[in-house]
Amino acid sequence: MKLRLAVIVGSTRNGRFGPTVADWFAGRAAKRADLDVDLIDLLTADLPSTLTDTDEPTPAEVAVLAPRLAAADAFAVVTPEYNCSFPAPLKTAIDWYYEEWHAKPVAIVAYGRESGGLHAAAQLRQVFTELHAVAIRNTVTLPCYWEQFAADGSWPRQNSSYSAGLEASAKITLDQLTWWARALRDARTQYPYRP
Repeated sequence: MKLRLAVIVGSTRNGRFGPTVADWFAGRAAKRADLDVDLIDLLTADLPSTLTDTDEPTPAEVAVLAPRLAAADAFAVVTPEYNCSFPAPLKTAIDWYYEEWHAKPVAIVAYGRESGGLHAAAQLRQVFTELHAVAIRNTVTLPCYWEQFAADGSWPRQNSSYSAGLEASAKITLDQLTWWARALRDARTQYPYRP
């Protein structure tokens, strides 16, 4: 039985690079026989920026996205790094949900300046741990990503050491993510997770 991977585009900013990275990573995942990919763009999800209280009704946009997250066996979060952190809309999106994240693995695909998004990735690991998710060790990072376009505008630039390393990083990350997804799905099936 295939695993369902939700790839989440974490940036909603004008001129964002997130969809380019998410499409690239989702394309690598879709080539695998063991994965079905669901690409979730937070810009089009249009989640409210203000969280409701526990006794208030769930906004319609939040309710629409909930089943897609609940159906996922694993997540890949694509995030930029802004000021050594990840974007506020991504944090809000994460905070709208709780049980949907439980006992599921999360891979982080980060991009930024020289750090390649490692600061954002480190903070996301802390957040997902608090939500009883399992942040896998390997991270796909893209330092100075804007330098990796070819003359025709394609990305990533082919036949470069950067491209080869990026492909290898994506493969290792997907291998780890699917291992954890399968192990945790089996565990949740036999023993429902209770935080």
